[in-house]
Order: sequence, then structure tokens, then C-alpha cells
Amino acid sequence: MIENILLADSGTGQSEQMLKSLMELPAIQRAAVTVLHVIPPKITAEEMAEQRQAGAKLLAEAVARLHLDPVISVNTMLREGDPKDTVLQVADEINADLIIMGSRGLKRLQSILENSVSQYVFQLSSRPMLLVRDDLYVKKINRIMVALNNSAAAKASLDLAVRLIEGVKGGKLILAHVNPDPKGHADTPSTAAEKDPILAQAATVAKQRGVEYQCVLTTGKPGEEICRIAGDTNADLLVLGSPDRRPSIARSLPDLDRLLGTSLSDYVRVYAECPVLFVRQLEA
Repeated sequence: MIENILLADSGTGQSEQMLKSLMELPAIQRAAVTVLHVIPPKITAEEMAEQRQAGAKLLAEAVARLHLDPVISVNTMLREGDPKDTVLQVADEINADLIIMGSRGLKRLQSILENSVSQYVFQLSSRPMLLVRDDLYVKKINRIMVALNNSAAAKASLDLAVRLIEGVKGGKLILAHVNPDPKGHADTPSTAAEKDPILAQAATVAKQRGVEYQCVLTTGKPGEEICRIAGDTNADLLVLGSPDRRPSIARSLPDLDRLLGTSLSDYVRVYAECPVLFVRQLEA
């Protein structure tokens, strides 16, 4: 369950609106929220004082804009330090169940060269993370899509997606399975798609929980197809498993192999036309 949410607020982007939409879901209406703003280190004491004053104002304005229910526990936190490391540290301190951050949608190499905070946090954090591209329009969440395969991360994604959509009036869960195939895509009728073993299991879970659902089975390149399906089905939120493939000795370092190589998560975070909630399932 999502009980502690960390919103890393830079004062720009759509992350605040994303939190407001998320808090309307029955499953997490009572989650505690921590709004964090990080001040990068400054050279002079005068500069630091100015930044602290500006940061405190930004946090106060952010809380006012959120208009959250008074019963919700909202904590503001102003920290000094490297934003990348500080977000990770605070997430651990409060034991965050979800990190929400804005994203410029930079591609992999750009993310490294421009020192992307959200990409760094995503690569190193083991916690679920909701990335919201700055150029996206955040909508009320009624349609949640979950991308499925046989991985543990996908199963965790399904469980979270079902929990989020439960109790949403008119809500719908979109269950998608992409069979990798370089020939392109060809959607299967929804009734036939339910015969797919992966989708059949997911549909059973949705039925048991009383959640309306739609099955989409297709072939093609997973990243491209997941983004296409999200657009075609008008998904308001995409939930995607993002397994941690790094060896334990490298978990203190950015995963350059995945940043520079082919990464499904990186493709989707850049090209999906809706916010993406990545569920990280660590290996034993």
C-alpha cells in the first residue's frame, strides 16, 4: 500500500498536479505527504540565506496549491545539498512508498550529460517512482494501464494498478501484453486476447477484485507498443515494472549500461504520452 508519498518539488513542471490527481484515488486518499525542496550548495552565506528564503516560500506556495484534505498529514522539508543524493536520502528517511518527480523527458545520453536528477534517482532508488514529463497534461485518473509479462516486477505492477483503480467510479484497468516481434504490431480482439496466458491471469485478478478491465494483446517492439497502446486507450496513468538488473556491487553507481543501452523503462519515460509509475522489484 502507498502510505508515505515523497514529492520532490522544484517549483516547475506538473508533479504537483499529478499528486493532486493521485490523492483523489480511494486507495491512497489518506497517505501522508512530504513535499521536499533541495537547495544546491552555494559559495557564500548570503547566497545560501537567499536560497533558503526562496525555498521556504516555494514550499509554502506548493502546499497552498495542492489544496489537500486537512486530515492528510502534509510535511514540508527544506534541505541543502546535491539534489540527486538528497532525494534518495529523504526517501529512505521517511520510508517513502512512492516518489513523485517531474521530468524533462531527456533521452539517455542527454540525461547523463545534463546531470538529470530524476533519471539519477530512478536508476538508484529501489522505491516505486512516478515520473511526470513537464510537457504532459495531467488528467483525472480514470483509466490505468499496466504492461504485463512473466516478470516479478510486472506482477507487482498489476497488484498496485488494481489497488489504485479499485473504488474509482467509472474506472477501468487496461491490461496490455506485448509479444516482441520485429514485424510490427497487430492487435488481437479483446475477447481473444483474454486467452493469452498472461492476460488471462491478470483478468482473473481484476474480476476477483471487481474491477472493470480491457485486455490488449499485440506484437512488436515493447517500448513502442506500450506507448502506442497507452495513447490508443487514452490511459491517464501507465504502470510499468522496472526490474533492477544491476549486480549488488554496482548499486551505489548509476547504471550506465542501461542508460546508454536499450532500456524499455527509459524509452517509455521519454515517449509515453501519460505519466508513468515505475515499480521496481529487486532481485533476491
